[in-house]
Amino acid sequence: QQQAQYTQLQVRLQQDDQLRQHQQQLVLQVQGARTELARWAILNDLIGSAQGDKFRKLAQTHQLDLLLHYANQQLQQLFPRYQLQRLDDSLGIEVLDLYMGQERRSAYSLSGGETFLVSLALALGLASMASGVLRIESLFIDEGFGSLDSQTLHLAMDLLDRLQASGRRVMVISHVSELQERLPVQIRVQPTGHGHSRIQVVG
Repeated sequence: QQQAQYTQLQVRLQQDDQLRQHQQQLVLQVQGARTELARWAILNDLIGSAQGDKFRKLAQTHQLDLLLHYANQQLQQLFPRYQLQRLDDSLGIEVLDLYMGQERRSAYSLSGGETFLVSLALALGLASMASGVLRIESLFIDEGFGSLDSQTLHLAMDLLDRLQASGRRVMVISHVSELQERLPVQIRVQPTGHGHSRIQVVG
């Protein structure tokens, strides 16, 4: 009888060991499932909207931050007083005035000339972003120079000269005479009347 009881206890111990091992495997599976759930919960929180607006905002925020990074590199050469940054939880842009203790300013508070320089920096930053995928050889700039004072106009032209020296073809559309004097090659459009014009290449 004692031998039979001993055998039964041995079997029960073996079964208990097997159950413990199985339970340990289940615990590991639960831990793995919780880790996977946490990862999907983060993704769901970021981009889980059925309309895709969360993911769209995330992608746009990343691209805007990258654009402002490149634009600030241009501003440092062109107009080092200002730096651009994205508004918190927004796709809006504000301006840091580095000459006024990094005072935050609305982009709408810039003067006409300052707005032109910031817009130029953004355009050049956008070109820098795209240059990683394709080569941008030509850059067209239409007007805006008339709002610049003489010193700022020279700064803008110096930057465009450097761009041209780096291999890009820069074309400027403007009526500012001071600017025209610095352009070695010009395409002039002269009206001849009755809705017709004549094109003349100078330089």
